[in-house]
Amino acid sequence: MKNFIEELKWRGMLQDIMPGTEEKLAKGITTAYIGFDPTADSLGVGNMVQIMTLVHYQRCGHRPMALVGGATGMVGDPSGKSEERNLLDEEVIQHNLACQQKQLEKFLDFDCAPNRATIVNNHDWFREMGFLEFIRDVGKHITVNYMMAKDSVKRRLEGETGMSFTEFTYQLVQGYDFYYLWKNKGVDLQMGGSDQWGNIVTGTELIRRMDGGQAFGLTTPLIKKSDGTKFGKSESGNIWLDKNRTSAYQFYQFWLNAADEDVLNYSNIFSLKEREELQALALEHQKSPHLRLSQRILGEELTSRVHSKEEFASVLKVTDLLFGQNQSALDDISSNEWESVGKEIPSFQVNQDVFAKGIPIDELLSVHTSVLASKSEVRRAIQGNALSINKLKTAEVSTIISNDSLIHSRFLFVENGKKNKFLIEVK
Repeated sequence: MKNFIEELKWRGMLQDIMPGTEEKLAKGITTAYIGFDPTADSLGVGNMVQIMTLVHYQRCGHRPMALVGGATGMVGDPSGKSEERNLLDEEVIQHNLACQQKQLEKFLDFDCAPNRATIVNNHDWFREMGFLEFIRDVGKHITVNYMMAKDSVKRRLEGETGMSFTEFTYQLVQGYDFYYLWKNKGVDLQMGGSDQWGNIVTGTELIRRMDGGQAFGLTTPLIKKSDGTKFGKSESGNIWLDKNRTSAYQFYQFWLNAADEDVLNYSNIFSLKEREELQALALEHQKSPHLRLSQRILGEELTSRVHSKEEFASVLKVTDLLFGQNQSALDDISSNEWESVGKEIPSFQVNQDVFAKGIPIDELLSVHTSVLASKSEVRRAIQGNALSINKLKTAEVSTIISNDSLIHSRFLFVENGKKNKFLIEVK
């Protein structure tokens, strides 16, 4: 078995750790869990730090457990939040949980004995517990003074919005999760982001006070991007693991566009490569950072894992089309891949009749579409050698676009300069 704590340290993934945790792990296979919030039907890149913590844990020979919060999702964790979140009903939460479980199965091995991964839902043990039973059997063990001392509580109480009783009790609910798993599932370790430290400690306290037991906890640092913006977001919003929310192309571009100051840290956390290989890659990257070697290799590894190797191959085709100069790349792109291109750049639909009759290029690009604002702008773009149709420069203002110009009898790829790209599709 590899030393999990050492693995976290060299990967830059260890923030807080309870005394005795490393010694406990050294004694043999140990089960640890991390909780995931079911407020969306997809996990995001921001969740991947915790996913990878479980992955590295399993690769070190231990048993990882993912807890999906069917019960706690109905309450909402106040940690790191400035105001209370909207509460979800059970039907929505169950849908979200099913979607998230499928994504977790892409990372964790649920079949390998003796350290196979498991997934649990805390709604399974909370649904039969009544309020009076909870405050009698659990609440009496933790004082209000103890709960109010937590940073997540103090910040909210000092703010303008305050904190509802529902949120105030959250740390008890999560703490009971740890107690239940320790008591019934043999879980000795809870892990999470550094904002979860208070909740994790509450769980270990409940285990000690309710049953005289001992449990352990550790946290990972919250990732921050070098430019100060939040990790896991792009200009278009959150980066999700679901291709219906974030396409494979957008997912790959997120990693490809990572700053050099960030990508080496990302590689340590999110890659399954070993330390020596990552160190060698970092040295190679530093020799020619403009080639973005680390970004490309990490993007390939993660896109292939989250989506598939086939999806990644399609992403490379689309990337080559949008940013390369190779005209032959057009022939390798399928109709489905062209449809994907249309989701990434401005696209227009034009009736088949227009192409059947043949149409002057200036009329197509300014009247039937808004690629350019006017016929005169189309002519200026052609005269300035800026306009390309299907990767070929258009030199004549009198060019006629017809069915013969279409790729797969459906698509026309237009570029105006290096940055402005458009797709016209027959409807």
